Amino acid sequence: MAGVWARMPFKALGLHPSILQSIQEAGYTEPTPIQAAAIPAVLTGGDVIGIAQTGTGKTAAFTLPILHQLAAKQAPEGGRKRTRVLILAPTRELVAQIEENIVAYAKHLPVTIAKVFGGVSEKAQKTALRAGSDIVIACPGRLLDLMNQRCTDFSQLEHLVLDEADRMLDMGFLPDIRRVINQLPKKRQTLMFSATLSKEIERLTHEFQRTPQTVQIGKRSNPAETVTQFVYEVPKSHKMSLLAHLLKDEKFQMVLVFSRTKHGADKIARFLERGGVTCATLHANRSQNQRLRALEDFKSFKVRVLVATDIAARGIDVDGISHVVNFDFPHIVEDYVHRIGRTGRAQAIGDAISFVSDEEADDLRKLERFIGRGLVRKRAEGFDYNAAPPPAPPAPPRYRDPRAQPRKPQEQNRRQNAPNQPGGRQQDKNRNRGDQRRSSNPENPPAAKSAIGRFWNRLKGK
Repeated sequence: MAGVWARMPFKALGLHPSILQSIQEAGYTEPTPIQAAAIPAVLTGGDVIGIAQTGTGKTAAFTLPILHQLAAKQAPEGGRKRTRVLILAPTRELVAQIEENIVAYAKHLPVTIAKVFGGVSEKAQKTALRAGSDIVIACPGRLLDLMNQRCTDFSQLEHLVLDEADRMLDMGFLPDIRRVINQLPKKRQTLMFSATLSKEIERLTHEFQRTPQTVQIGKRSNPAETVTQFVYEVPKSHKMSLLAHLLKDEKFQMVLVFSRTKHGADKIARFLERGGVTCATLHANRSQNQRLRALEDFKSFKVRVLVATDIAARGIDVDGISHVVNFDFPHIVEDYVHRIGRTGRAQAIGDAISFVSDEEADDLRKLERFIGRGLVRKRAEGFDYNAAPPPAPPAPPRYRDPRAQPRKPQEQNRRQNAPNQPGGRQQDKNRNRGDQRRSSNPENPPAAKSAIGRFWNRLKGK
């Protein structure tokens, strides 16, 4: 069912007064189309599938009505506190983004929140789960680990949300999701929200939902209409130079660059840094603290360019991104939709630029067939497409612990040769002691260790 949206204030949706106060303090006055359509559906208590373009406010579309239901039905006093809401998301960044939104919307409600994801210590997460946080926001893998350690109590769970459901299934989380859901109460409200939901994945939703109501805004899997999209056809060897050339334009104020690989992201960042452009990287090889710091530096304009991979893209919810650059054109149409949806958020405008080499032309044609129109081709003014490609930036030096002491050659040889000699290290020690005794006795010089040494000894008459 496609939602019919007419302008209305949030108060027309019948939300709890404390939530309306938080919304007003956050600066919001009117719901977006997906919020206006989904909030009433969720408030009925039934299962819902929500489909809308990236950047249209899907997180508030499910968090606001859930918070309303928590506020309207207070948990029973006394006894052990138990979790009432579980939200599953594919990446750490998205978990952090959802928590940030809930904290803002629940500002005047007595709810507790726990985040669960990998890459950090389990200790604080175990404590929060055992305390019975009202809302748990988690990545499936780490949550399943902690469930197996009996750190959770979902016996009173009322609401389950699968956010970015298509991405979780695409990333191979389906087995973990099944194991988690099999341990949850059967009587619950289950919500699925995503920018894209393929027919194949939609069939899987019947495993987790009961006669769900579908709320769809806009064409399925279509890019946001507020994003201007165009293509630069350029040889692969010239992509670095073209990116540096475009960044000379002051209009490129806050730029998100997508690379297909982690190594490629690091390489792009090193090249731009060498040219004086401040950069940060966001990919799976970065620690959680590094990823959070990169996002924070990008949000606060400490860095102008953030280079990311697709696996990290779902949690990048940053206002004001002026340009998204597909340095490597994606193989999958849905990845293109999610990438360019990082700009033009909340009805704002933005530009999405794609670099397409000859090897990527088939992927571009596949996208154009899917969206039913061609993307505008452009050529960069003042850029020499025939110039020699720039040299690759040097790889960073390998890290070596400064506390580590270099091994002595004698010790290193002994370690290498020990497994091949009878007696091993002990025999080496005995032989070394004998050599020391012979060398300390002038009547018993050490044996020559080479043919040249023996020949020299004969010449000296020894």
